[in-house]
Amino acid sequence: MCEIVPLTTIIEGRAWVFGDDVDTDQIISGKYLTILDYAEMARHAFEATRPEIVTQIRASDVIVAGTNFGGGSSREEAPAVLKHLGVACVLAESFARIFYRNCFNIGLPAMVVKDIAQKVEDGDTLRVDLTRGEVRVLGRDVVLEGEPIPDFMLEILSAGGAVEWFKSRGVHSWTRRQKR
Repeated sequence: MCEIVPLTTIIEGRAWVFGDDVDTDQIISGKYLTILDYAEMARHAFEATRPEIVTQIRASDVIVAGTNFGGGSSREEAPAVLKHLGVACVLAESFARIFYRNCFNIGLPAMVVKDIAQKVEDGDTLRVDLTRGEVRVLGRDVVLEGEPIPDFMLEILSAGGAVEWFKSRGVHSWTRRQKR
């Protein structure tokens, strides 16, 4: 298993390519949700579909998928497990809304990139520019345009997720404003 990599807006890593409709139960089966340690839980990621990922993944690797990545249950454990594996970002043609939101909540970049699952091959080395929304396949003449991540969402990612972002602004500042 890999260490969690700090946020950088330029990510370079190996692609792990998945198809359409990869749901949260495929990412981490519900039977492991009683494990309270995410690092331990991550040992079971993609157990039914790509069990080799937990021993072969490297820090800064990138998950690439087709449409509707992260559908199904709204469990926050799915993106947390990916982050604990060392995944630097998730690129997909589309995401289930709650999974996408949970990625940012826990500090894992996620970016929509049209046709990425058809243009990227398993094992390709990618250079991802989160601010420009650009994905380059190194060693091949392939450049894909995705949806850039807005500055305020990059701030949340840089803080380590939504909770840390709010803490950095004062835990009680929102509450105090409401009491006025």
